[in-house]
Amino acid sequence: MSIGHTLLGLLESGPRHGYDLKRAFDEKFGHDRPLHYGQVYSTMSRLLKNGLVEVDGIEAGGGPERKRYAITDAGITDVQQWLATPEKPEPYLQSALYTKVVLALLTHRNAAEILDVQRSEHLRGMRILTDRKRKGDLADQLICDHALFHLEADLRWLELTAARLDKLAEVVAK
Repeated sequence: MSIGHTLLGLLESGPRHGYDLKRAFDEKFGHDRPLHYGQVYSTMSRLLKNGLVEVDGIEAGGGPERKRYAITDAGITDVQQWLATPEKPEPYLQSALYTKVVLALLTHRNAAEILDVQRSEHLRGMRILTDRKRKGDLADQLICDHALFHLEADLRWLELTAARLDKLAEVVAK
């Protein structure tokens, strides 16, 4: 996820302070990974330097000055270009799990057990996500669906690999 573009998109509804941006980000996108304040302010500093936001006002308070940021026309254009650019599918060609299976075979360990343990962990994760999806709002349901579909694909791979484990052992032994 591009945090800079997400913050710019949030600014399109109007100027905000860093604190307000963090709160909006966490509310809409950060359920599992809230932003740190330092990350918000370092990102805003970079966006300011690049001309994508401007300081719309400064308020003095009991602590440090509070800057209110507004998106610039260049920032709006940047968000539009980012939204229009498709994300590259992640092919997962460097899988840690595949590496573990091959190393288990190479070192004469039980690769089937590794697959079974991983299958159990995936199923546990799917139960947690399914429960969260059942209790969540539409946004939470959609993000849970995304994660569940990926876990389902991983489970299919686990089953296929388990079925081909003997052949893989032969290939690895050469």
